[in-house]
Amino acid sequence: MTGPLREREEVHALLAAEAERARAGGGRFVLLRGATGTGRSAMLEAAAAHAAGRGLRVLRARCSPEDTAVPFATVLHLLGPVPEFADLTPGLDDRGNAARLWRLLRSYAARSPVLVAVDDVHLADEASRRWLVEAARRVEPLPVLVVVTERSQYDIDPRPAGLTHALSPSLVRTHTLAPLTDTAAGALVRSAFPTAPDDWTADCVRAGAGNPLLLHALLDDLRGTPPPSPVPDTCAALYPGAYPAAVSWWLDTTGPTTAETARTLAALEQADDAHLHPRPQAPPRTDAPAPLAPLATTAALLADATGADPARVAGWLTAMTRLGLLRADAEGRPRYAHPLLRDAVLSGWPGARRRAAHLAVAEAMLRRGDRVEAMARQLLGSGPVGLPWALRVLRDAVAVAVHQGRPDDAVVYLRRALAEPLPDDLRQLLLTELGSLEYASADAPAGLPRLAEALNLPAEPRDRVRTALALATALAGRGEVRAAVEVLRAMEDGLTGHPELVRTVRTASALLSDQDQTVRREAYRWLTDTARHAPELVGATGQALLVRYAATAGASSAKAAMARLRTLLTEPAEPLAEPFLLGTAAAVAQWADELDEAEGLVERGLAGQRPSLLHPMQRALRDVLLDITAARGDYTRLLIETKTDTGTEAGSETVPDTDTDTRTPSAGGPTNADAHALLALVETGRTAQARRLAARFDLRGAPDSWELNRFLYARGILRLSDGDTTGALHDFLECGRRQSARAVLSPVVTPWRSAAARCRLALGSPREAIALAEEELRLARVWDTPRTVGRALRVLARATGGRRGLDLAEEAVALLRDSPADADLIAALLTQGRLLSTGGDRSRARDSLREAAERAERLGAVRLRSRAEEALRAGGARRTTTAHTGTASLTGSERRIAELAATGRTNTEIADLLHIARRTVETHLTSAYRKLGIRRRGELGEALKEEA
Repeated sequence: MTGPLREREEVHALLAAEAERARAGGGRFVLLRGATGTGRSAMLEAAAAHAAGRGLRVLRARCSPEDTAVPFATVLHLLGPVPEFADLTPGLDDRGNAARLWRLLRSYAARSPVLVAVDDVHLADEASRRWLVEAARRVEPLPVLVVVTERSQYDIDPRPAGLTHALSPSLVRTHTLAPLTDTAAGALVRSAFPTAPDDWTADCVRAGAGNPLLLHALLDDLRGTPPPSPVPDTCAALYPGAYPAAVSWWLDTTGPTTAETARTLAALEQADDAHLHPRPQAPPRTDAPAPLAPLATTAALLADATGADPARVAGWLTAMTRLGLLRADAEGRPRYAHPLLRDAVLSGWPGARRRAAHLAVAEAMLRRGDRVEAMARQLLGSGPVGLPWALRVLRDAVAVAVHQGRPDDAVVYLRRALAEPLPDDLRQLLLTELGSLEYASADAPAGLPRLAEALNLPAEPRDRVRTALALATALAGRGEVRAAVEVLRAMEDGLTGHPELVRTVRTASALLSDQDQTVRREAYRWLTDTARHAPELVGATGQALLVRYAATAGASSAKAAMARLRTLLTEPAEPLAEPFLLGTAAAVAQWADELDEAEGLVERGLAGQRPSLLHPMQRALRDVLLDITAARGDYTRLLIETKTDTGTEAGSETVPDTDTDTRTPSAGGPTNADAHALLALVETGRTAQARRLAARFDLRGAPDSWELNRFLYARGILRLSDGDTTGALHDFLECGRRQSARAVLSPVVTPWRSAAARCRLALGSPREAIALAEEELRLARVWDTPRTVGRALRVLARATGGRRGLDLAEEAVALLRDSPADADLIAALLTQGRLLSTGGDRSRARDSLREAAERAERLGAVRLRSRAEEALRAGGARRTTTAHTGTASLTGSERRIAELAATGRTNTEIADLLHIARRTVETHLTSAYRKLGIRRRGELGEALKEEA
């Protein structure tokens, strides 16, 4: 160790004073104690240099393990060559030899004061140790200063008693060298690197762990890569390697049990740090026993894994924490002060030994009943072990990670599980799960080969169908719809004797074909013909798809469609096919304005899904949820739900910053979520953000799909709000052309005709506008729901104008008051107000426009509110201030649900009590939080009380 000494002034003053005492003729015995690397040898060298400068004769010896068998080896090193002791052998006259050596020292002292400096006395031979102990008793009247250093460190295997344990404290002056404080260590770093920034210095201090030996070695290694190069976390980045060599030497001095425990702790910590995502912490149970302290828990685990004495392990952890080599983390667990220190501790271990340590820790955790993910993280480093419990732990860890929304972690556990020896059927299941998760996460290219491999392994028919569904979903997600359908069709030959599985495969083919109009025509032609001649071959799910097809084709009413679907929902369904039936029924129920029923169906469908397996209905069900939210005009929730990359839960009170949205569209084209996000941004007045979102997609190269059509409509709305009427008309007509090519004629999916009619009217073509609006009204009356009919009436009223137009607008308002679509009602009120104003009925016009403005404010519909306020100003009216915050702004439903939540009822309990869907409860609570200016459920009671 080289470099300046820090925080050693006290011991330096002690030794200087004792040297002066020796010069004056008085002797003293001084013992310097300290842990490995704390600077004992450096202090002894400084004392020797000082004594020599003051005229003392310096006799030095450094003890070594090789000399422990030679009697008086240390003393002879001190006193120099003594011919008469050349043939000393163990067991002879040690007392006589000791006396003669003492007389020799006295003869030296008679000539001049003497400093006797012995380093590492704990390694001295027994005869020399006895001689030194005797010297402590006899040195006081002589001009002799005896200074010895001794390693004093808590090890798991207890060390022999120290040199002076049998001496009276009055005979020995003992000083223990403490580790460096962070302040002293920082000064040492800055002396080597004067321009180092504070964070780099702090990093070095942590890696040095208060140990001068380690810190000097680290600084020597870092001279080749000074700041701003970061302090590395691994020894591989250090050269020439003085730091790992110093750590290795420190471990060698501790004994095999301590070194084993130190390395096992490093392996335990490394596995824990390898976890990619933070794990949600469950709230503490009030009825659970108090857990052990983190240090005691870690000590018990290490002791179990290494076979060491638990009490000694706990003592060692405490001692290492006091020395600075370990530091408590945020949870109070002892951890190495820096990742580089941990890596250096592990660097001396062969790979096989590390793997064995990880397995030993996992086994200890299993015996203790620890969390499965803690065990699984250790198994990640163990390599294949071929033990049934290990595979069970890894699979349970996958389930936990998936449940907590951490698919990347689940992928890591599954990859490790597949390294175990497995039968083909189990390997097939795990590959299907892994491929599904890889496709859904960032490693999408790896998912397809996994799923293809799984499909080629022998398995039960149901499991093979599950794999085929996952592979087809992945292919369709990449725009390879025909390939997806071919995968499913190829399954049919192997499903002889399983007609329910054949129906499931064919239903999935029809559903996935929605992404490609050519394949869609073929699929629905087959469904229609088969349902006519052999309905048992399509089953309830296929029949439901035909109901949906008729609804979009403008060939069915909402009442008839829902009656048929409710009948089909009572029929028994194959478990793999049930999500298709529920998702299809939910979509139609949403079109039919049965929003609560639709939410309930979605919840049932999602509850039956395994999140770790790809299924065509997973995304379809979530798309229906977005459609429901959009139908209610809940733009706040819509922006939250479309910001899928943030992990924000439904019901959160915070609207994400869409400027930072990084959602990745599937297959290079926009998704339904993108379309809804675009519309929500426009309606909430965030047009700049909406433009950025729209600009992310080059629709010329996007694959054909219903989602592209939905996005064209949304972009048209954006362009219309920006004043680009011609561009908007182009988008609406292109959307209509594509929809018509898919035989999607009804406005239940995308009301492109009414939007195009508004553009025609703005461009001075009222006849074309009226034609489009009348056609939409005709199709809307076939479906016959307030939302579709009211929307079409509103646009036709605007295009027609006059008394006839006003009658149509009033009919639209009356219909939409019975609809859950608040945004459509607001638009109808706007049209009614404008027509009333044009007709000279200013008083009624103001009433309609004020209601529109108030509803828009409560809804957060900035664009509609602005239009209502403009119309009010144009009519010479002052808008009445609306209570849009506080309890006065709550709707009846919001107040009722907020009051129930304030009493402590859960969302599920409220939903059951009010006979509504749980997501409806979440929607109303989100709105109530915003209006009351609160962020937590616990604040509801006080907020409602204050505003009362």
